[in-house]
Amino acid sequence: MIKKIEHVLDQYVRPQLAEHYGNVKVLSFQEGVLKIKMQGQCSNCPSAKFTVEGIIEKEVKKHVPEVETVELIEGVSDELLDFAKKILNKEL
Repeated sequence: MIKKIEHVLDQYVRPQLAEHYGNVKVLSFQEGVLKIKMQGQCSNCPSAKFTVEGIIEKEVKKHVPEVETVELIEGVSDELLDFAKKILNKEL
């Protein structure tokens, strides 16, 4: 199922997100719930919730009817945390 969802994201969603230097990462899919995380410029964007509802959820549900809902998991990216640690440890 994840492979099918990834195909839909590659085909219909990621090109739109790439226009804004963003991306989406699939975290899990269980019992009809797709959990995702926004990446790049789309992570922590105030409009991310609307992007999920208006683009991601719409396209995924349209092409993968097994997906009942899409949940946006928000938080600081691992890349940003690693970067902050390097700064604090004066490694940069």
